[in-house]
Amino acid sequence: MNVDGQNYRTIWLSDDGVTVEVIDQRRLPHEFITTQLRTVDDAVDAIANMTVRGAPLIGATAAFGVALGLRADPSEEGLQRAVARLIDSRPTAVNLAWAAREVANAVKPLPLANRFAAALKEAQRICEDDVASCLRIGEHGADLLAQLPVGNRPIQILTHCNAGWLAAVDWGTALAPVYRAHQRGMAVHVWVDETRPRNQGASLTAWELGQQGIAHTVIADNAGGHLMQHGRVDVCIVGADRVAANGDVCNKIGTYLKALAAFDNQVPFYAALPHSTIDWNMPSGDLIRIEERDPDEVHTIVGLDTHGALSRVRVTPAGSAAANYAFDVTPARLVAGLITERGLGAASAAGLAALYPLRAQTARQ
Repeated sequence: MNVDGQNYRTIWLSDDGVTVEVIDQRRLPHEFITTQLRTVDDAVDAIANMTVRGAPLIGATAAFGVALGLRADPSEEGLQRAVARLIDSRPTAVNLAWAAREVANAVKPLPLANRFAAALKEAQRICEDDVASCLRIGEHGADLLAQLPVGNRPIQILTHCNAGWLAAVDWGTALAPVYRAHQRGMAVHVWVDETRPRNQGASLTAWELGQQGIAHTVIADNAGGHLMQHGRVDVCIVGADRVAANGDVCNKIGTYLKALAAFDNQVPFYAALPHSTIDWNMPSGDLIRIEERDPDEVHTIVGLDTHGALSRVRVTPAGSAAANYAFDVTPARLVAGLITERGLGAASAAGLAALYPLRAQTARQ
């Protein structure tokens, strides 16, 4: 996607062929800088501290992280250690574990001397697969948007957190339909939840929509229900960090509340995701491990001060405790459908099986 008119992906292999480069999302929207990953430690840190974030992107980063680990230690012990460390860096998004294991399975049969190069190749394949999947999600989602009965006015779309190209290798998940609709000439406007406590909507979604020239408005997280009550939202589209085999959707904290408001106001609520986000071994969403992050993310907030410098300030009383649940689960009954690279499906075991019959059959065995 575009950054000041220049095309970027969120992760790529540097010209030296052994260093991985990523956009440091902690600095956005105020600074656009990239950083280099040279070791598995670098990859683990980038995932854990949210230099990179978003389910598809942390999967791609984990894939490259396994390769970087094998560069230092291609042994079986080195491979298992790298995979375990990466999977442990963030527990909720299934793409991370899936991608790390895909690379591990690809290199296990190979001689030690060939493992690093093969792992890099597999990581690049995973990235290309993600780009292709997200583009197809965009196509199917844009088709869905085109069918909404909005007349000649712009389509009003509400999203939560950041599920754009910054959350994937390119295109994104929930925002991919918005980008394709915009490219087709459809008039769209996006309501952008700020997404406390890390403000990925206000800092990331708003920034990338602005880079693409798409009309948007940042709102406080609690404003979505009000907008729906007054008929100002046509559709909600969110991403997903893990979808259970029954269609339950785990996504950024606050998603469940938006789904409840959408259900109460007859606003269709969709989750957009690639195949790598489906956890066929997770029967239902209530079994998903929900990451709890540092309470300081709730206590403090980062922004530009009056001198134009990035500053962190505390917003809670010194003696108050804080809890920082990173995700919640939206029951499948509240989800109008899942937008995938294979098209639109019901948020149910049957719906997922219709989209991915071979994968569903394997999971049942």
